[in-house]
Amino acid sequence: MSRVEAHVTSVSWIPSESITSGMRSAFDRGMTHYDAPPPDVLGSLEDLRVRDRFRFANRHEAWAEFADDGTVVDHGYAGQLVMGSSTVRLGPYSFTAAGVSMPTLRPDPVVGDGTITFLQTAGGRTGMPLPRANAHPPFIHLTPPLVWTTLSLTLSADGSSHFELSGASDFPRHWVYDEQDRLALKAGVATWDHWLGQGSWRDTPWGDADSAVVVTAAETELERALSGVIMRGAEPPHIRSLEAGEVLFAQGTPGDTLSLVLDGVVAIDVDGVGCGELGPGAVLGERAILTDGMRTATVTALTGVRVAEVPASAVDRAALEELTQIHHREESASQAPVA
Repeated sequence: MSRVEAHVTSVSWIPSESITSGMRSAFDRGMTHYDAPPPDVLGSLEDLRVRDRFRFANRHEAWAEFADDGTVVDHGYAGQLVMGSSTVRLGPYSFTAAGVSMPTLRPDPVVGDGTITFLQTAGGRTGMPLPRANAHPPFIHLTPPLVWTTLSLTLSADGSSHFELSGASDFPRHWVYDEQDRLALKAGVATWDHWLGQGSWRDTPWGDADSAVVVTAAETELERALSGVIMRGAEPPHIRSLEAGEVLFAQGTPGDTLSLVLDGVVAIDVDGVGCGELGPGAVLGERAILTDGMRTATVTALTGVRVAEVPASAVDRAALEELTQIHHREESASQAPVA
């Protein structure tokens, strides 16, 4: 008899530049706020909640006991939803409203050959009203759309475990942390306008309609550090939006700027051969800056994409040289060169 336990955690937050409609002015004027990126290593969820560092977190824990032949003899769920809050400021006054939780959904686990898979959906609504248009009477919703993540956790008789972000709301940004509480995965797209168009709870997992999610691997720690330099440096970045199919960089063309992917997923190819996909947080373009000024790969938007662009002078050259070494090591395994 053996017992296997594991956990996976998603943390959902509102990154800068993610609001694209009229509500953006409220964020830019400080009436409410974007969120600083969560840490690389998660730490205490309660501490992050008290410091208003996220909108909600889905902590998914499960255990199973296996007989010597791999048969599941007992199992159970654990974990919880940790709901954050929203703060509104008007001059010297501020008001904080706690989020409203929905019931956590835990369907019966699926038992396989020496495995068992648990699903957990957790989320709710922000505590502040959010007027938004509706196609049907009464034509105006005063409640914000629902937010959620659905996490899959598979335990195996050999003691291993595997997790996935199998569904999520269109907004906000969702980050996923592994068994060691280290950042591992990201939702690739956070679409504010589409999220606002959520019809009702029937269009969510509580109405049996989960949403598919584009998932990308987490970027490197250096790229996360560089993202702060790019977004908050002395020279404000130029924000570009691309539609699916548009080219960000074309191989063999001149280039003297660095790009940070803020939202969406891009494809990398060299000489017409696909070499991989990258998502939010990826920093692109350092090779042209460090070599002969020519792009070494073609980067194409697979979804709607937003990037922040800065000139080469905005980032320390030593950091770019370290970045290209990291990308070179990653290519040895993934064959995904960065332009």
